[in-house]
Amino acid sequence: MVGAINDAAVWAQLVVTLYLSGLIWCIQIVHYPLMSRIESGRFAQFHREHSHRISSIVIVPMVLELMLSLTLAACVPIGVAPALPSFGLVLTAIIWISTFGIQVPLHKKLGNGFDARAHRLLVRSNWVRTIAWSLRAAIAVGIAVTS
Repeated sequence: MVGAINDAAVWAQLVVTLYLSGLIWCIQIVHYPLMSRIESGRFAQFHREHSHRISSIVIVPMVLELMLSLTLAACVPIGVAPALPSFGLVLTAIIWISTFGIQVPLHKKLGNGFDARAHRLLVRSNWVRTIAWSLRAAIAVGIAVTS
């Protein structure tokens, strides 16, 4: 029974992490840079809409990824080096800390209207999450391949 649960967790982690990795690359390369091109009088409304829409597609996968990271770090699948899920969990923690410690406060500031400094910091600081999710994706593939 534990093996079946681990197998499901491995494949669920792979799917959710690849999804989030692809999403963060789209946000980093396309969406965030284009924010500076929104007319200043329309920016606050645009940002509210962005925040609402992005939340609807990111909150559940992030929570699921956190739960899966914890599960696989606690119950390492047979054949998987214990360092892989542990490092994956550390990266998940970095993503959450960056999200709620840096990006969310910057988004709150941008919610009041465009602020060039806050926007610049958002784009630059988001590389932490982009790199962390990319590494998470590689780890999820490694776990799936070796389990």
